[in-house]
Amino acid sequence: MYCSRLFRNFAHDLSKMMTKILYNKFDKALISSLPTVAFEGKIIVVLSESEAEKAVDFLLSCPVLGVDTETRPSFKRGWQYKVALLQVATEDICFLFRLNYLGLSPSVRRLLEDTTTPKIGLSWHDDLNGLHRLGDFRPGYFIDLQHHVKEIGIEDLSLQKLYANMLGKKISKRQQLSNWELDVLDDKQKRYAATDAWACIQLYKELKRLEDTQDYELIVKKEEAKENEQ
Repeated sequence: MYCSRLFRNFAHDLSKMMTKILYNKFDKALISSLPTVAFEGKIIVVLSESEAEKAVDFLLSCPVLGVDTETRPSFKRGWQYKVALLQVATEDICFLFRLNYLGLSPSVRRLLEDTTTPKIGLSWHDDLNGLHRLGDFRPGYFIDLQHHVKEIGIEDLSLQKLYANMLGKKISKRQQLSNWELDVLDDKQKRYAATDAWACIQLYKELKRLEDTQDYELIVKKEEAKENEQ
């Protein structure tokens, strides 16, 4: 009987150890101490419509895609550049569509309007607004992670905080404000862009796992709880 009780206690403790701890708001100060994660797969830059056609054929044969865009930052009030890059990733390959050369080409439009392959993004509504500045299209099958993480109580919606909160690793944002209209993107820019798209797949998989298993505990910060009571 003692051994049986000991085993039950051990199993209970083990279950608690395996339960993922999430926070409604993740402490930004903790992010710098986390190990850095980056996309380690193959990156292909797409510059022409013929290249885009082949890339889109391949991508739409995949089960799920991660998507993101990059725009040259403007440091002049009232001025905004058009989207320069559309990055679309699978688990092990990422295509970088240089929209400042391609524009909204037929193949890019076909990708954006596809209704069969789920494409996972973050704050994708803003990306779509930017893409619409390049031309008209009817958005296809997109899933915005921000809508779904709210359902489990997470309030921090940036990619860096979400990844730290849900997967315990840091995504570097050092290249975010670099010039995405350069003639040739450097390796750091390409890796950054690919990581952002690939990370959306990883977050989606983890979110689905947690929704299916309910194997998580949400910690609400005390100050947040007090604000809710008022």
